[in-house]
Amino acid sequence: MSISHEDVERIIRLLEASHFDELHLELDGLKLDLRRRGAGSAETVVAKQLALPAPSAPAPTGDLTVSPVPAAAASGLVEIKAPMLGTFYRAPKPGADPFVAIGSRIEPDTVIGIIEVMKLMNSVAAGVSGEVVEIVAPDAHLVEYDQVLVRVHPAVERR
Repeated sequence: MSISHEDVERIIRLLEASHFDELHLELDGLKLDLRRRGAGSAETVVAKQLALPAPSAPAPTGDLTVSPVPAAAASGLVEIKAPMLGTFYRAPKPGADPFVAIGSRIEPDTVIGIIEVMKLMNSVAAGVSGEVVEIVAPDAHLVEYDQVLVRVHPAVERR
């Protein structure tokens, strides 16, 4: 996939209109770093095409499963991380109850939130059984790829 000059200009305008000061985008070998120069304008810092092999995996669908990564060994907690950059929502719609709360029992297929990317809502599955002990990512805020969303005390496996 290639990004045209018009696409870059549109991304810059979106950054200028947002409350964010910088944007880091990596997509199919393209790395684009934008940083706000002053109030109301954005400066392109880096935009270069990287020589990478063509992706062999199919494009992601609307439902994603996160591979949980263990937190510090001493805590025994599992961190559920964002599979992509986007806006994280804890509830299916404004005013609705959140998907999970502290103390919620979850299974690997439990939806813990939604990440919105370009008006596409992507469900984030827990990927682990256990009990939610901390919700790290605030509702309706931008999350980065691999940012911790929720921490879980994993369930003990029965044999």
